[in-house]
Amino acid sequence: MPITPESLSTPSTILQRLDHQGVVTLTMNTPERFNALSEAMLEALHDALADIADDSSVRCVVIAAEGKAFCAGHDLKQMRANPDKAYYQALFTRCSEVMQAIVHLPVPVIAKVQGIATAAGCQLVASCDLAVAARSARFAVSGIDVGLFCSTPAVALSRNVARKRAMEMLLTGEFVSAELAAEWGLVNRVAEDDALDEAIQELTASICAKSAVAVRTGKAMFARQLSMPLDEAYAFAGETMACNMLAEDVSEGIDAFIAKRPPHWRHR
Repeated sequence: MPITPESLSTPSTILQRLDHQGVVTLTMNTPERFNALSEAMLEALHDALADIADDSSVRCVVIAAEGKAFCAGHDLKQMRANPDKAYYQALFTRCSEVMQAIVHLPVPVIAKVQGIATAAGCQLVASCDLAVAARSARFAVSGIDVGLFCSTPAVALSRNVARKRAMEMLLTGEFVSAELAAEWGLVNRVAEDDALDEAIQELTASICAKSAVAVRTGKAMFARQLSMPLDEAYAFAGETMACNMLAEDVSEGIDAFIAKRPPHWRHR
């Protein structure tokens, strides 16, 4: 289903907006529950990401949130109301599918973080390609505080920050500031609270100014090569780059560079 500027999902769960650049903002909209990843929230995110994956007009995705918190992780009350292993397995499987959908989405996904991002909420930040945080934002994988090791968040976290940093967060449940999260590699940029929107706009504008072909090629290539041995990664990267060189946008980009003029991308 093509995304339109007017399209909105159920207001109680996700708000969806498309701007003129092709940037889709998905705003988690259950602030009274700290935007917890309830069953409804996970389904809404999954469906929205599936629609975006099929829309070639989308250039970038921003995952944001209403209220004081970005995302407090899984809905613990909902989980306690369903004390069944099969239920938990299905819940964590669906959450993992959402996180992998972000990774496999053809376009970059940026987390716009205000307030707290805890447990699976921190996992959500780590699963995004990029993250911009308000200076007051804080991050934690705090399942350990209720007797639950954050195993699924650990997968995404350990692919962003160094092993010992990840284990410290997972074993202590302690909060990490936005500045420390940036230092450790969990987020890219930290903005003053009242400048968070501007920081996101600057980053999305920079991405959207590039060739859509190059951006989509690059995201797919980067994710895939991470799991390869070094020699296989170079072989795959070389093949990808050779194919990328044949794109019209590359010819235009090189010609523009030589002529010292702005490029006019064929594919926006």
